[in-house]
Parts: sequence; structure tokens; C-alpha cells
Amino acid sequence: MAPFDGGKYKAFASSLETPHSGYHFHPQRKGRFMEGWYFKVAIPAKNTPAKKKKKKNQPAAPDDSFAFMYSIEDPNLDSPASGLGAQVMGPQDTYMVQYSRDTRRFWGWTHKLGLGGTFRLKDQVDSSDYPTTMLTEEDFSAKVLRGFQVSSTWHQGHLSLESKGVGGYIKPGVKECSWAYSTKRVHGWGDVGGKQLATAGWLAALPVFEPHWQILMSYGLSSGWIRWGSKLYEFEDAPSYSEKNWGEGFPKRWFWIQCNSFGDEECTAVTAGGGRRTLPLLVNQDEDVALIGIHHAGKFIEIVPWNGDVSWKVSPWGSWIMKGRTKGFKVELEAKAVSTGTVLRAPTVEGLIPVCKDTFDGILTLKVWEEGKLIIERTSNSA
Repeated sequence: MAPFDGGKYKAFASSLETPHSGYHFHPQRKGRFMEGWYFKVAIPAKNTPAKKKKKKNQPAAPDDSFAFMYSIEDPNLDSPASGLGAQVMGPQDTYMVQYSRDTRRFWGWTHKLGLGGTFRLKDQVDSSDYPTTMLTEEDFSAKVLRGFQVSSTWHQGHLSLESKGVGGYIKPGVKECSWAYSTKRVHGWGDVGGKQLATAGWLAALPVFEPHWQILMSYGLSSGWIRWGSKLYEFEDAPSYSEKNWGEGFPKRWFWIQCNSFGDEECTAVTAGGGRRTLPLLVNQDEDVALIGIHHAGKFIEIVPWNGDVSWKVSPWGSWIMKGRTKGFKVELEAKAVSTGTVLRAPTVEGLIPVCKDTFDGILTLKVWEEGKLIIERTSNSA
């Protein structure tokens, strides 16, 4: 695939991968382990199947978004939580999952972003010929009946509803999903032209903080297609996003705001969140942490506990307000969700079970001041 030349974003596009892009599992590791990835595409309304014409003074129709969530838990172990999961969240907060207790059919690159899983090979393929690395689009289609593969530039797969062994029940919206699309990176996690950063700073390298969190790409441009049930979505340069977690499990509680579908040429992207995480070396000790990260035309504003102040006021669902200050910058985020959202599964010590909610239809307002002057003001109804 040809390298990304940046196009009209050449002045601030970056092809550099972030730290921690590779797979973290080590065969010598003892005890509980999970790693999870989240890949999102927000398809502009003009590229999606016909929507009702909006009335005057109404906001534009929200994007039709998709999120692909992969998880591997206790690989190569026979633990109650061992499993390979592929969840997909689709338009109008619909959902499907394919799951297997067999973790042997998962592979991941340790040096950069690249992973895949095979739930079922095609009949004519030898049972010993499971993929162990990225294949060409044609080879993958010829060999894999149900599975996925993804790198920093290519994402492909075909899943069917299969929830045996997975925890809890979530009503499926479709029974099948397939996709193939390419991605060009614009913003990673850091200033363009500068060093890409670990999302949790140097703390991300320490095993005493669980779980770890890394934004892999805060803004990308994806082109290709997704078939969701009987509907086909074709798109070009749709905003895309990716992140990952790894460690023993998800936080005890958390909230998260992500949006890069403001429709502006500066490719503004917001990722913010907070939660209560465990400090494993200290008995019964937790900490509440939060951060705000904003990319805008190649510049990165990061507000974290060690360089500024972050405060938040959130409800269990429907309202999230965050404020932050650092080095002359002040940021305010206000997000609201009218939708009831959909329940998602997440890796826990009990396996992949329903523990959180998400929506693509949140309304987000972003304001950024520098030295008292308002420099960024954006609103989106696809957060």
C-alpha cells in the first residue's frame, strides 16, 4: 500500500505510530492478562443510506458510526476467563458479537500495531493453515470464513453472531457483518513532527498501574466499505480513531469521551476520560485519575495530573462535564446523550461480560482558550 502523502492535510499529517502499539502479552507472564483494541469509523451522513431530510434549524443528521472491539484474555491458559472476542457496535447503537474460548487462533505483532483472529476457516483450507500474521486482502478472503485482521493501515473481517461462552446477554442488531477499509493517519498522540507520546506518560511502562491505556490514532481518514446486516455503507476519508488497553482488567469504574467528527479542516479530535483504577502493590488502594487530550491542525494539548488540573462532573449516564487547565490553556467539555445507548462487554476477571454503555449519538461542545483568548470552539452531535 502506498504511503500517505497527506493531501490537503500534508502540513500536519503524521505517519508515526505511538508507543505501546504492539501486543504486550509475554508467554512467561503469570496470572491474569487481557488486551483490548477499539477501532472506530464515523461515516458522514452524506455517505450513508438515505436519511430523512432535516427540518430548518435542526442540527445535521449524525454520522453513522461503527466500532470494532477485539479482546484477548488469558491466552494459552485454561482459565474461566480465557477467550477471544470480537464485538461490533453499529448505527443507532446496535450490536453484535462473535466469541470463542479458543485463544490459539489469535496473533499479534509485538513491535507495531498488527493483530488478527480466526474463528473459522473456509472448508477447502487445511486446518493447520490458520493465519499468524497480516495477509493480503485476497489471501484473507480466500482462507478465512469468520475472523478479522487489522494494522495501522488496513482493516478487514467477516463475523457472524456467535455468543456461546460469552457472559450475559445483549440483544443483537444484526447476525452478520463484514468490512474492508484502508486508513491514513493524521493525528496520533502528540504534536505532528514531534515524538509520539504514551497516553499515560512514563507511567504506562510500569506494571503497578492497571489497566494501561494508549491512544493509537486520534484522527485518521478511512476509505472502504462496511456491510451491516443487509445494509452496505461505502465511504471515503471518513474520520477514524483507535485505542487500546492492557493489563489485568478494566477499571472499577470509568467514563470516556471521544469525538473527531467536527467536520473541520483542522481535523480537531478530542479524547478525554477518567476512572478509578487499582494500585496492585498497595492493598485496597485505588486512585481517581482523568485526562484531556486535544489535537488541532497538528498541535497537541494534553492535560494530565502531572502538568495541570482536571476536574469533572459526570452522571451515571447522560451528562459529562470536564474542565482542565495547563500552561496557559483552559479547556471545557460538555457532553450530553439523549439516547439510552447500548450495553457493551468488557474484559474482567470473570471474562467478557456486560459492564459498560456507549453511544454514537452524543452531543459534545468543546471550547479551548489560550492566554484568555478563545481559540477553538466546536460542536458535534456524533460524539
